[in-house]
This record gives sequence, C-alpha cells and structure tokens, in this order.
Amino acid sequence: QVLLVESGGGLVQAGGSLRLSCAASGSIVSINAMDWYRQDPGKQREWVARITSAGTTGYVDSVKGRFAISRDNAKNTVYLEMNSLKAEDTAVYYCAAKAAGRGQYWGQGTQVTVSS
Repeated sequence: QVLLVESGGGLVQAGGSLRLSCAASGSIVSINAMDWYRQDPGKQREWVARITSAGTTGYVDSVKGRFAISRDNAKNTVYLEMNSLKAEDTAVYYCAAKAAGRGQYWGQGTQVTVSS
C-alpha cells in the first residue's frame, strides 16, 4: 500500500505562487510515476502533471511554462511549483502514485483558491 498526503494549498492572488507537496509512505519503492490532478466541484478530474521514476516530466497544456513538478527522493516527496496563478487554477489538487504491478493510489487533496 502507498499513503499520500498533500499539503501547501491555500488562498493566493492571481499572479502569485504556491508550492504543493505530496509526501509518500508505505511501499514507496514500487512507485514508478507520480501525478498531480485537480478537480472543481461538479467537474471531471483533470490531469495536470507527471514525473516518472526516471525524472521525465509532462504537463497539461494549460499549465505549461507556469507549473513545475519535481521530487526529493530523500524526503519521499513530490512537489508542484505553481507560478503565475490564474483564477481558473482554483481546484482541489490531488497527487496520485502509480505503483508497479498495481493500481493507482490517491491522496486526500489540498484546496487551492486563486482570487482575481
């Protein structure tokens, strides 16, 4: 099993920045990719960013150039640096872990609210 705990959300003005953290515990050696998703109430969950165990990153087009995903293996933590935030970035942000030979594990989410 993999346990994921997100933190770092909050209220920020448009144009500002936040850094989200996702701390992983449990069978962390089985994780081959970490993802960030976001979801507003009543909307479908949207994939935002991914980092693989090899360090490869990818982003949804709407956040390219503004968000950066990274990891600190010593802390078993994945980060999402969010810059130039827009009102449309407002959502609950979730991290997810893809474990080798298993399904996907989800964190509890952290709220990000961007005010205009």
